[in-house]
Amino acid sequence: MDDKILHTLEYRKILNKLMQYTQTPMGKLAAEELKPSGDFEGVKRLLQATDEAVNVDRLKGIPSFGGVSDIRPALKRASIGGMLGTPELLSVGNTIGGARRVKRFLAAMHEDEKIHSLFALSDLLSEQKHVEDAIRSCIDEDANVLDSASPELASIRRELRGGETRIREKLDSMIRSSSVAKMLQDQLVTIRGDRFVIPVKAEYRAHFGGIVHDQSGSGATLFIEPESIVAMNNKLRETRLREEREIEIILHRLTAMVGDIAEEMAYDVDILGQLDFIFSKARLAREMKATQPRMNDRGYLKLRKGRHPLIPAEQVVPLDVELGNQYSSIIVTGPNTGGKTVTLKTIGLLSLMSMSGLFIPAEEGSQMCVFDAIYADIGDEQSIEQSLSTFSSHMTNIISILKRMTPKSLILLDEVGAGTDPAEGSALAIAILEHIHRIECRMVATTHYSELKAYAYERKGVINASMEFDVQSLSPTYRLLIGVPGRSNAFAIAERLGLPNEILDHARGEVKEEDLRVEHMIASLEENRLTAENERERAEVIRREAEEFRKRQQQELEKLESQRDKRLEKAEKDATAILDKARKEAEEIISDLRRLAMEEGASVKEHKLIEARRRLDEAEPAPRKKPVSRSSSKAPRQIQLGDEVKLPSVNQKGYVVELSGTKEALVQFGIMKMKVNLSDLEFLASAPDNPAPALRRATTVKRTRDENVRSELDLRGANLEEAIMETDRFIDEAFLGNLGQISIIHGKGTGVLRTGIQEYLRKHKHVKSYRLGNYNEGGAGVTVAELE
Repeated sequence: MDDKILHTLEYRKILNKLMQYTQTPMGKLAAEELKPSGDFEGVKRLLQATDEAVNVDRLKGIPSFGGVSDIRPALKRASIGGMLGTPELLSVGNTIGGARRVKRFLAAMHEDEKIHSLFALSDLLSEQKHVEDAIRSCIDEDANVLDSASPELASIRRELRGGETRIREKLDSMIRSSSVAKMLQDQLVTIRGDRFVIPVKAEYRAHFGGIVHDQSGSGATLFIEPESIVAMNNKLRETRLREEREIEIILHRLTAMVGDIAEEMAYDVDILGQLDFIFSKARLAREMKATQPRMNDRGYLKLRKGRHPLIPAEQVVPLDVELGNQYSSIIVTGPNTGGKTVTLKTIGLLSLMSMSGLFIPAEEGSQMCVFDAIYADIGDEQSIEQSLSTFSSHMTNIISILKRMTPKSLILLDEVGAGTDPAEGSALAIAILEHIHRIECRMVATTHYSELKAYAYERKGVINASMEFDVQSLSPTYRLLIGVPGRSNAFAIAERLGLPNEILDHARGEVKEEDLRVEHMIASLEENRLTAENERERAEVIRREAEEFRKRQQQELEKLESQRDKRLEKAEKDATAILDKARKEAEEIISDLRRLAMEEGASVKEHKLIEARRRLDEAEPAPRKKPVSRSSSKAPRQIQLGDEVKLPSVNQKGYVVELSGTKEALVQFGIMKMKVNLSDLEFLASAPDNPAPALRRATTVKRTRDENVRSELDLRGANLEEAIMETDRFIDEAFLGNLGQISIIHGKGTGVLRTGIQEYLRKHKHVKSYRLGNYNEGGAGVTVAELE
């Protein structure tokens, strides 16, 4: 991307904001060097990483990179055999510790919320805890070598402290002496050049032996090492030299350990810089209230409430714009200071941000495109030194753009054709815009020329737009209106400011009639647009209110249904409890009756007891099915030819073989066909792909003897209606089982069951004849039927 474009669109100011959120020198450098990318897949990966960092920030906050620094120069020196100082070694240890903390933080986060990109990057960090532990065991937080760094160093430092103590005791006893004290400037012991000395008045130099190491600025005080402690100071000096040599040995050992891992640590430093940079993008997104744009590479751009990130939030006017779908070029007209230039910069800057993997200050659902380049000619770049006029400067930029642009470029032109004769300028502007449009670039251009309004109106793929202006307040609203060309508003502004009517009328007379018609047309369009917007806003308010009312009603209905269900369930439980109690009592009574019958020889028919128990069972209410929620219920499927259905009234399943209009269907139940109302049927399963064979299988019966088919049916204890249904099912099974004779046991009793069964057998098409059973077959309590 051309650096001049980045400067024009103020991209560097965004990077400066981004750099403020970095925590490491590496992250800051990455932010400073960030450039937009034309690689579609690469931009998607960058935005994915930013999105993961935003989620981490939202859930657990940004990980701390405390202690991490750019240790690459130290690593390089260690790898070639140089010795590192204690501050450098401490930085290495802190960086290792910081990397470990970041890695563990992101690993724990990945377990709760998948952050694949960040986890994969952090997982590459090496574990060098042994080096960190070695450094921390030898160097404290103030970069001093610890006594525990080696046994030899601990011994040397004990000797040093002992020697210093002895010297101080010797000097303390000396300065407390009355003969010496009068020769001292102050009664204290100090150090000069690693040697213990005392401050002696200059006039007593001849009376005081020893070595002079320093004097005060005025010369009145000499810092003298008494002769009695010279030997002791010499020994202390030798001990300090031994300490320095031991410290060098320790630092060489630690440096060698760092040199062994220098390559891995250099790689870790790069990764930590990348992670810090990614999280700085997340912090910037939070500060801007930015969202992730959906990216494409087909030249489509759709901004929803897009805001210029460098304008304060309380002042910026959101921008709605779409480019690259029905039209590829937008011509923005309107007066100065209306916000046309800000619109161009907003579109260009947000495009650059999204191509850099940054979130953009816009609403969710905004779409941005990866362009191969963005070219802009914005502002007055007149140069006195180069003797270029405004027009020449614009033409120079535009010529450069025309040479480099491709169909995948975004072109932003401000006041195209301005700075010269209006007639020539408008003709030149139309020619330039037409050339760019033919190349199929995406283009947004601003202009004052009214001729370009007609060009945009007549040219396919080009659309007019304007910046809204409030004539009442004589101020722009900075809203972009797509599809409406701009008005000059000169007459309206002059009239509002009090220009005499005769001057205004004269001015209007000087304007061409066709120009006036265009202005009137634009005014009418704008008035209609405002009316439509007001109506739409009112309709939206009504729609929201209706939706809220519907939700409240739905909640109330569900609440009432829930209360009804609970009451019905309670009633069912109470009824079941009562029936359970009655059943127990009935069972006890039946047991007593059986016992009495056995004891007294009374005749109590068993089937009567069975009938009583059955009636008691039927009295128990069936569990009520809970109604399906209105929000999730669907309309019942319409029954079609070949569907499997059920007739609940007879508890039979079958297939629809014929539809009679929209109310009745002919249904095959086994070998029987019945006409049934569609409302009485329950849908079970859809018709198979080829229903005809399924129906043929349902109606084709191979009559072979089935050993499991019963030849007797016991109906004792049943009422007549139940007995007829059981008999019908029994005859079908016997007929299909190829039985020639069946026996129906109905008992003697009052004869009602026998008469009803025989009347049904007389009309049945599969019954050839019937008779009462012989003496050995059950007599009058059995009817024997012969089947065809």
